[in-house]
Amino acid sequence: MRVDVMAKMRGVGPFGQLWDRRTTFLEEDGTSYDILSLPDLVAAKKTQRDKDWPMIRRLMEADYAGGAGDPSVARVRLWLAEGRTPGMLVELARRYPEERAAMAEMRPLLREPLTVERIEILLNEEEQAERAADREYWAPLRQELEQMRRGV
Repeated sequence: MRVDVMAKMRGVGPFGQLWDRRTTFLEEDGTSYDILSLPDLVAAKKTQRDKDWPMIRRLMEADYAGGAGDPSVARVRLWLAEGRTPGMLVELARRYPEERAAMAEMRPLLREPLTVERIEILLNEEEQAERAADREYWAPLRQELEQMRRGV
């Protein structure tokens, strides 16, 4: 098992909030692991790294596949807010028009006529904006680390 330990992340709340919302996994041997909740993990994955974006998509697809039978309103809203699969978003918007309307303020692509082609364009725009925000967030921190490394 691989564990990432980070003291600072863009897009998520402070440690206390993350801890309150954590998910606990229990192994067969009785060992338990506390990890970020799914919404917090998705928020933390919105980085400039290429490998994070397919992971967000897979996390949402897996959660949707596992809970599509009779989901809670909160779960439907999570899928609408964070889904990265055009077909899934079209289906969710069709099945849950009230939740789509409620989430449209937070995620503007939900205001659009939802076609797979249009969603692909809008998802790419969302991703590029998040990547740019991540680069901007980390730029001064990288400069600080570089100065520390050089002993300045």
